[in-house]
Amino acid sequence: MKRIGIAIRVARLSRSLGVAVVVGGWLLGLPMPRMAAADEAGKPLIEQAMAAWQRGDRAEAVMLSQRVVSESPEVPAGWLLRVRLFDALGQPLAVATNLSQLIRLQPGNAALYEKRGVALFQAGNVVESVADFDRANELDPRNAPQNWQRGIALYYVGRFADGRAQFESHQTVNSQDVENAVWHFLCTAREQGIPAARSKLISISDDGRVPMKEVHRLFAGRATAADVLTAAEAVKGTDIEKSRPRFYAQLYLGLYFEAIGDTVKAREHIENSLPLAGSNDYMGTVARVHARVRGWSAKGK
Repeated sequence: MKRIGIAIRVARLSRSLGVAVVVGGWLLGLPMPRMAAADEAGKPLIEQAMAAWQRGDRAEAVMLSQRVVSESPEVPAGWLLRVRLFDALGQPLAVATNLSQLIRLQPGNAALYEKRGVALFQAGNVVESVADFDRANELDPRNAPQNWQRGIALYYVGRFADGRAQFESHQTVNSQDVENAVWHFLCTAREQGIPAARSKLISISDDGRVPMKEVHRLFAGRATAADVLTAAEAVKGTDIEKSRPRFYAQLYLGLYFEAIGDTVKAREHIENSLPLAGSNDYMGTVARVHARVRGWSAKGK
């Protein structure tokens, strides 16, 4: 999907918590929290944790962040710091655990539920992630159309009608995304069958990412798997520039073949996508979760 950058998402989380951002104080692109005036006692430890991280001492940074929350458990900034640290370390269950503490402090904060839903999905806890995504939409209906991650999670728990509705809602705020059209197709196909899904395939005319044009034509029945692979393989550049379109080609071919009932080819393409999946890319997470849910191999983990 066309994603909002992680720094923007975390900045939204910071605003929702009422935690200010220090310009220039960054952790892998994530803004450093500043304590409110009433909570200055925790500020030195937060700054020490950031300094430890910046000099490469990850263990010291985590230890200091634990001291922050142990000494000031009612202060959101300490828990938010731990969320950022564990997010950067690629530990989604630890992210979810620390978000639970923030939710304890601010149970009406939709952004916290959305972020925990993402972390739980990344950890493979799909059912639990859906509950959080649902709660985020309930608490903040105005932001609900942006919650495309919820639609994907709904697909994996079999709530296909709800998933279709989520992608239709997302279309109102992201009108030129082939991936949104494809996930809408996948939910519709499971709910109503392939002919209905093709007849209701969302029209997309301006998604310039390779090989999205060919992916859209494939789901519409106007292109072949070879067309998708050829477009992806034609991309030149660095290894990263070449691997990204090849990953998306393999992922969406896997999803396409699963939709039409060819499990052998579906598994082949999903497994081919895993070594190409970026560790910090949400759709890479989707590929890994898909393989895990289906009981397929997790090469490229």
